[in-house]
Amino acid sequence: MTDQNFATALAAKIDAKTKPLGALGRIEALAAQVAQVQGTLTPQMATCRLIIFAADHGIARSGVSAFPPDVTRQMVVNFARGGAAANVFCAANDVALCVVNAGVLGGAFGLEGVLDCPVAEGTENSLDGPAMTAAQRDGALAQGRALGLADACDALAFGEMGIGNTSAATLIAHCLTGRAVADLTGRGTGLDDAGLATKRDILTAAAARCSGVTDPAEVLAEYGGFEIAMMTGAMLGAAEGRRIILVDGFIASAAALIAVRMYPAARDIMVFAHRSTEPGHNAILEALDAEPLLDLGLRLGEGTGAVLAWPLVKSAVAMLNDMASFDSAGISGRAV
Repeated sequence: MTDQNFATALAAKIDAKTKPLGALGRIEALAAQVAQVQGTLTPQMATCRLIIFAADHGIARSGVSAFPPDVTRQMVVNFARGGAAANVFCAANDVALCVVNAGVLGGAFGLEGVLDCPVAEGTENSLDGPAMTAAQRDGALAQGRALGLADACDALAFGEMGIGNTSAATLIAHCLTGRAVADLTGRGTGLDDAGLATKRDILTAAAARCSGVTDPAEVLAEYGGFEIAMMTGAMLGAAEGRRIILVDGFIASAAALIAVRMYPAARDIMVFAHRSTEPGHNAILEALDAEPLLDLGLRLGEGTGAVLAWPLVKSAVAMLNDMASFDSAGISGRAV
């Protein structure tokens, strides 16, 4: 079946369901997207895994966060114990969870449920120089790609944990969208007005180091985190494997923007889960021409928004596969 014939057949199948044309709105578009990704009129969407990438950031030492770097490690332990919001949402929605130590201070965890593959114990301070070397960046991308490509789930959701990573995402957004740092900088973990002003000044100074740099791989090395680099690689691997990618909030969307700039076809595989309250998120969403499914005032990260969007993706595919047509239900269609 040619691409045009497939698109025609898919539209006809959706339109023949027992509903007015277009009455299920974005659920119809979501069903069509999954069918196109899988290349079948009867797609499967039964399994999902959340992969949380964790790493520390050198720029956190400059005072851009309300929390100390120790919290990254403490939260990974919390994930392993099942105590975080991501754990709760995964359990409630039958989503498998894996946590990846991409570069947390303090070394390997050796905990069940935590995959230890650190690039290093945190990045360098991007205020003073590149956050990582080209070799570290490429290694993180390769490890992430292998994870994304090997996973057999129908959908992959990606989350992150790393004190200072809203700063990294802000600098990435600045370089790749051209928006001013001041307009992109948010409160992250809950900075007060004075803390926000300090963060804005620090990030403006960091951005001045590489004014005009727009190559995505170079931007990633200059300002990214190991969790962002590994997540970018995982998105590329998932796209290569034709797995639906559930993109979480601000930091995950920064990784998605890098992935799409590296491999534009990845955009068609991505479902954007929610709109973060971080101001930089809107700039990235506009650059990706993305409209998230949910707007719940979230700004936690951890992949929480992506997991909450998973039931919508499952429901869209169930509609396409299981909802009766006018013919099968013996219901009269629209009058001509």
